[in-house]
Amino acid sequence: MVINFEQVHNYYERLVFTAVASQASMHPNYSADNLADVACVMLNRLPARYVRHDVDLMFYLTEKERYHIEESLTEALAYAFEFVGQRMVKQDNVN
Repeated sequence: MVINFEQVHNYYERLVFTAVASQASMHPNYSADNLADVACVMLNRLPARYVRHDVDLMFYLTEKERYHIEESLTEALAYAFEFVGQRMVKQDNVN
């Protein structure tokens, strides 16, 4: 038997990558590596929700759960940009 796990992914990954990319122009001093760090920090602040198809999760969520996801994403995005930004400043001060 062949088992295909290629469709399994963390539901938040696509949302996080889209959120970081949408904010990138507002942070011109962040390099591509810094933006990848922002995405990692965000993902680490969010719960893992593994799915095969995003639509499967969305179908079963209540309106309250959808709101909580959006709120969590917004908070994690702000935190991650601030966290990485502070590390950038510390790194600049070391160099």
